[in-house]
Amino acid sequence: MNQNLAFADYAVFIIYFIVVSVYGYTVYRKRKQDEHDAKAYFLAEGNLTWWAIGASLIASNISAEQFIGMSGEGFFLGIAVAAYEWLAAVALIIVAVWFIPVYLKNKIYTMPQFLKTRYNESTALIMAVFWLFLYVFVNLTSILYLGAVAINKLAGGEYLHVIMLGLAIFALFISLGGMKVVAYTDVIQVAVLIIGGLVTSYIAFQNDYSETNCNIFST
Repeated sequence: MNQNLAFADYAVFIIYFIVVSVYGYTVYRKRKQDEHDAKAYFLAEGNLTWWAIGASLIASNISAEQFIGMSGEGFFLGIAVAAYEWLAAVALIIVAVWFIPVYLKNKIYTMPQFLKTRYNESTALIMAVFWLFLYVFVNLTSILYLGAVAINKLAGGEYLHVIMLGLAIFALFISLGGMKVVAYTDVIQVAVLIIGGLVTSYIAFQNDYSETNCNIFST
């Protein structure tokens, strides 16, 4: 089986990046003509459908961190690593049932806004700066690096920094459009994640089954 990317693979990557980047920049230009506020950016003007919201939740919680990082940890530590995601599902249900209604009732769209309402502006500022640095230098960096490592491996192993730069620019274009761009592109991401996850699992089980049979027959 050929483990390197073919021309069709590169074409899919490039077309997808161009389409999503153009969509993000278009929404950003449209928003520049409208009023900028937290609801427009973080809630997509309140026009998201339920399936787009659900897809965005799944895509936001599953990335290269799970496909590469947690898979590697699972290989070394065992199935106990899955507890991380099992508890995340419980936490999402609790937030949706008990916390989200309170936020919507008080027209709160971000955690800094909640802390400002509940405590004071200084607390909100500290939390915003802390999580900004955490996401930029820890979460986002690790996810971009892991994704770049996987793509670089398929591309031949010589383009890591170029791929990381391309992914960073791609992420910038998506963030310009706010939640509206993120949510609807996440619908595509979820389809890719589900199909890719099933294919990856099938290949892994097939390889494991083949190696087991080889070991049995060799003995």
